[in-house]
Amino acid sequence: MSLRLATFNVENLMSRFESVGFRNQTRQDRVLRLFNIRSEAEYQRLEEARTIALTDDARQQSALAIADADADILCLQEVDNMEALQAFEYGYLFKMVGNGYRQQYLIEGNDKRGIDVAVLMREQTLDGQKIECVDVRSHAGATYRDFDIYVPELAPLLPDDRIFKRDCLELDLRIGGRPLTLFVVHFKSMGPGRDGLDGRSSTMPVRVAEAKAVRRIIEDRFGTGNTANKHFAICGDMNDYQEKLVVEGDRRNGYAFRRVVEDRSALDVLTKDGFVENPMLLRPDDDRWTLYHNMGPDDRHLCQLDYILLSPALARRNHTRVPEVIRSGQPYRTIFPPGQAVDRYPRIGWDRPKASDHCPVVMTLDV
Repeated sequence: MSLRLATFNVENLMSRFESVGFRNQTRQDRVLRLFNIRSEAEYQRLEEARTIALTDDARQQSALAIADADADILCLQEVDNMEALQAFEYGYLFKMVGNGYRQQYLIEGNDKRGIDVAVLMREQTLDGQKIECVDVRSHAGATYRDFDIYVPELAPLLPDDRIFKRDCLELDLRIGGRPLTLFVVHFKSMGPGRDGLDGRSSTMPVRVAEAKAVRRIIEDRFGTGNTANKHFAICGDMNDYQEKLVVEGDRRNGYAFRRVVEDRSALDVLTKDGFVENPMLLRPDDDRWTLYHNMGPDDRHLCQLDYILLSPALARRNHTRVPEVIRSGQPYRTIFPPGQAVDRYPRIGWDRPKASDHCPVVMTLDV
């Protein structure tokens, strides 16, 4: 009995406009800088027109990437609300590419921008097994004090602050009558650096706490020491990596790719002692990336931010199954290692339109 499971940060699936660039030029879109805009009202109308035109192209690319993933269960990040999710599912996934998902789950989380995690599910797998959702639970309300995981490095956050910057959405499923539990997450992003630390290091304590909380939720659910034989997966954008491919060189002289293994990662909380396994490690070490990070010629790398982490029992059952990474929606600015080039979807641009800044990850699981 097989199941196609995917995760995808769909990047700003919004149902509202964000027009802050008139007063904050660091947030102003580059195309609007070409025009002499005389008032904030005029700026807002132009920004709305630009957003609508770009969004349709981007969502077509997102839908094509999801169609290529061909998942039975799709875990999404950066979804505005249920209305946006339903409009995207009906207008793009169902009507445009014929990949409809009748079961839809989203609970509002903690993100200040209002972006949430969500799950779309078919009614049955490709081989005809019924997909049932037995229960859905949000853990957005959990605090550091609740799990006794507050450390001084989290300051200025307080012990009674909420752990998850978005949520850990827990879903109890039955696939052809067999149990499977999903934990869908979107960890704290790597913001700007502070106190002499880069963005990844300065935000690391928050992601470490989130990972500890996810582990605690799973251990509380199944019993500490009893998780290895359970069937569960942790899916989502964890905004951290254990290794990266540093991109060196330039277009004129050619590019080189240097693998760097990190000393510390929030993922270590989940993987170092075998609590879960990352099946992406079955891919070549230069072919595990799901995002291209580019802050200039001296700060470019490819890394895995998007994960389907499997419980030991689920990993053993699927020890020969290799995750797929859907990269045809990547913009042309993404620098691919040798031999990994793909045919992009129609109308993909240099950095936009694109399916997302992230790549969908999907794998076929025997459950």
